[in-house]
Amino acid sequence: MHFSRRSLLRLAGLSPFASLADAQVKEFKHATSLFGPTKYPAGFSHFDYVNPNAPKSGILRLPAYGSFDSFNPFIIKGDPAAGIGLTYESLTTQSLDEVGVEYGLIAESIYRADDHSAAAFRLRPEAVWHDDVPITPEDVIFGFEFLKANNPRYQFYYKNVSKVEKTGKREVTFIFDSAGNRELPQIIGQVTPLPKHYWEGKDESGKPRNVANTTLVPPLGNGPYRVKKSITGQFVAYERVKNHWSENLGVRKGTNNFDEIHYLFFLDRSIAFEAFKGDQVDVRVGPGSVEWVTQYDIPAVKNGRIIKETFYTKDVQRMQAFAFNLRRPKFADIRVRQAFNLAYDFETQMKVQSHGNYNKRLQSFFANSEMAATGLPSGKELAILEKFKDQLPVEVFTQEYINPVNGTPQNLRKNLRAALDLLNAAGWILKDQKLVNEKTGEPMSVEFLLDDPGFESVALAYKPNLEKLGVAVTIRTVDSSQYQNRVVDFDFDIITNVWAQSQSPGNEQREYWGTVAADKRGSQNTIGIKNPVIDQIIEQIIFANTREDQIAATRALDRALLWNHYVVSQFYRPENWLPHWDRFGHPEKNPDYDVGFPTLWWWDEEKARKVAKA
Repeated sequence: MHFSRRSLLRLAGLSPFASLADAQVKEFKHATSLFGPTKYPAGFSHFDYVNPNAPKSGILRLPAYGSFDSFNPFIIKGDPAAGIGLTYESLTTQSLDEVGVEYGLIAESIYRADDHSAAAFRLRPEAVWHDDVPITPEDVIFGFEFLKANNPRYQFYYKNVSKVEKTGKREVTFIFDSAGNRELPQIIGQVTPLPKHYWEGKDESGKPRNVANTTLVPPLGNGPYRVKKSITGQFVAYERVKNHWSENLGVRKGTNNFDEIHYLFFLDRSIAFEAFKGDQVDVRVGPGSVEWVTQYDIPAVKNGRIIKETFYTKDVQRMQAFAFNLRRPKFADIRVRQAFNLAYDFETQMKVQSHGNYNKRLQSFFANSEMAATGLPSGKELAILEKFKDQLPVEVFTQEYINPVNGTPQNLRKNLRAALDLLNAAGWILKDQKLVNEKTGEPMSVEFLLDDPGFESVALAYKPNLEKLGVAVTIRTVDSSQYQNRVVDFDFDIITNVWAQSQSPGNEQREYWGTVAADKRGSQNTIGIKNPVIDQIIEQIIFANTREDQIAATRALDRALLWNHYVVSQFYRPENWLPHWDRFGHPEKNPDYDVGFPTLWWWDEEKARKVAKA
């Protein structure tokens, strides 16, 4: 048996990384890339897509929905305040016009072992907390270990980290339990340090602080903003930290330009829209099609004070869908889930509710990207899937996945008949116009759990067709805190869920769809998927050696998810709508993979004066 030098070191009980450090072979760089070179060299002055001379001034007022009861975003308890991420920075940060590249932020430089079995970060001496205490390796270790121990999301993200240690005055090193996980060094770069001296200290009343608890006292941060004032559940104001340590770094030049960012909380989106029209907030975030088409015939639009602006990006579209809870036995049978999809009349809903603007239905978990599965599998993707041929639906190999098409009475009748046939085959029969389990007599009933009244119309449009199949349907809208608690505890039948994806999928897929995550309270595997094939394909994504291999494995995952009918997909639009009061400037061209709002925008004093005068 051949032993590598690294293996011999492990057998001897020595750290391979420590040996490399002693030999002084570590090469620290300003950035890391999954595949290929980075666009920006060491010492670059700013990203191409920013305005490096953007003025620092003004107040941006944004709407938020629901409520909040905590300023601690690192735990699954509580409902954290919108915008709290503004108060923290991470070790590295992404550029918005590249795929799979991270640049140093708190870390001035990064080391990645050739076989991806270790990563190290050297911290900037100027990086400090808001109390001017330097950010240390101890803070990085404290934050990492807390997140891994207390948050299901990070337990899966950091699963392969076997050890973290301080290896220099400003250096922290992570050792992995295996080689080949190309993304893991970048994921570790996204670690947010936590101030050990603050959390191990006492509050103003002399009581020990506990980072595992919710808090309405804004914790100590290190980001470009800090909490200025708040009213619980109603309002939060963040103020820019003047002369922040990151302000003139190449990765931050021209960003975070507003003096203050305010969030006003609304329980109803229609009220938020009225507040926007009444100039109580500056931007209508996430406007619906009805508003976009029919509700802007107002003086502020006609005289140019409100701008209806559209942006385009190449970024992956998030999957938004009705998600089944497979922990409920009634959804365990794939035929039941497929029947529910047949009953969703997406086309009619779009005609009636959205004026044709939400005209695209999601056909992929990675829509609008080269990672979306299309046609029939071939090449490397087919090779991956063929290993699991006996464990996958046969359609994976014989049909391109296309959602059922309704929209006409004829199509709907045909699809409802097909749905009822599937339900009958799964053991559900009509009895007195009610769908019941043939063996137990249990009626088929489902509750759509919502936290936003704006989604009620979507569920209400779906309800009649399910009732035609004999399904008893309840739609329940609860406040955001109750919704959060029920989802964390997996106490629901069907929810509308969203899974955001990136151009470089990896370790997060374990938490989205992995077997281990299914039983972890608070994980993002809300569906409860326990599929060994999907588990194995995820590992191939994570350990892909080339971009080509990553794309092939992601397409294979996409196809396995689609043909198991885990969700009833909803809609997306390729463009981003951002109506706003004309007080702001922004780069002429947004970056390829993000709109850049509000990070890249700035207050335009001249425009603001014109709006005020009008």
